[in-house]
Amino acid sequence: MIELRGKAVADCITEDASNKVRLLREKGINPKLAVIRVGARPDDVAYERGIIKRFDNAGVDYEVHELDGNCTQEELNSLFDRVNGDSNVHGILMFRPLPKHLSDEYMKRTIDPGKDIDGMGYVNQAALYSGKKNVFAPCTAQAVIEILHYYKIPTAGKRVTVVGRSLVIGRPVSLLLISEDATVTVCHTKTADLASELKRADIIVAAAGKAGMIKAGMTGEGQIIIDVGMDTNEEGKLCGDIDYENVAPKTEAITPVPGGVGTVTTSVLLRYTVESALRSANG
Repeated sequence: MIELRGKAVADCITEDASNKVRLLREKGINPKLAVIRVGARPDDVAYERGIIKRFDNAGVDYEVHELDGNCTQEELNSLFDRVNGDSNVHGILMFRPLPKHLSDEYMKRTIDPGKDIDGMGYVNQAALYSGKKNVFAPCTAQAVIEILHYYKIPTAGKRVTVVGRSLVIGRPVSLLLISEDATVTVCHTKTADLASELKRADIIVAAAGKAGMIKAGMTGEGQIIIDVGMDTNEEGKLCGDIDYENVAPKTEAITPVPGGVGTVTTSVLLRYTVESALRSANG
């Protein structure tokens, strides 16, 4: 079993981005990310810490805007308008899902596509759906592809089962994998026999958001498993959707949690922020 750790992948992406940052700074351009967080969900806070560390190490600017979990829609929209209209901001990341009393519909409709570095808006979603290149796909979905590329895991003609159909991970990663010539099956809570779908896969992408839901008896031998889950188990420890201890020995390769996809996600966010600044500089 090979452990597909994210650090080497992230370091490679970060090094490339850092070189571009130096060139931008020589032109007087400072790439900048704006993070919007409502409330303090543990997974959001953990991701935010990873962003801050990654951006600090690369010397890229960021600002974090935190709203109370009980804030109003008007307060959120107003903050978003201010960030979206700030010419010094090159990328916007808003943590989702939002609290149930809030909607992200306004943001999806109004976000500047050039700043939409997590593929939240309808313009970039449509571009991803149509198969356009150089689209800002959701960072976590792109991180899955980066791991597969770095470890030279072929996808063309392979059976890939994606568990999860959210607009944040499940659906976009499925579209990206289709563009990589994979044969993709998307599973979800209504899938009649999840174990059967998983066992026939060459590659599994677990993105359901439920701690340890995929057990050893649900998977086959010699599979590649990419665990996107960032969950908290009963002991309060960070874990993935895969029952790692029991599933890992059966696999050909698997990503750990933590130390896998999440590590790469922050580097993709960094690269997108820098790329947005480059596009802005080039008109």
